[in-house]
Amino acid sequence: MPTMIEKPTIIPAAGTKPKIIEEYFGRVNSKTEAVSIAKMTSPAGWIEPAQQPEFDEYTVVLKGILRVETKDKVYDVKEGSAILTKAGEWIRYSTPFEGGAEYIAVCLPAFSPETVHREQ
Repeated sequence: MPTMIEKPTIIPAAGTKPKIIEEYFGRVNSKTEAVSIAKMTSPAGWIEPAQQPEFDEYTVVLKGILRVETKDKVYDVKEGSAILTKAGEWIRYSTPFEGGAEYIAVCLPAFSPETVHREQ
């Protein structure tokens, strides 16, 4: 039987400025551990602590530019583009450009505060 999601749950976000996380599927909104799907809205100047998550993250940028830093390279993921980060990689996300960014994040398995492993 299909599962209908009437609306997302707003999840508190880490980072330097308020970022809106709207979780449609995941551990909070749908009690799903296999995958999480959320829409992110990040303001210009937002940056979150680096992390080494236990999940792969597939990100599709809908508007603006999302910066994704690794130990070796910096990627500016523009509107209409996507990026895949693999479990165990050192990653830092930010939106340093005017206008911020809106993007969809899909995490396999689902995101959790216990498995993201953010730096202090």
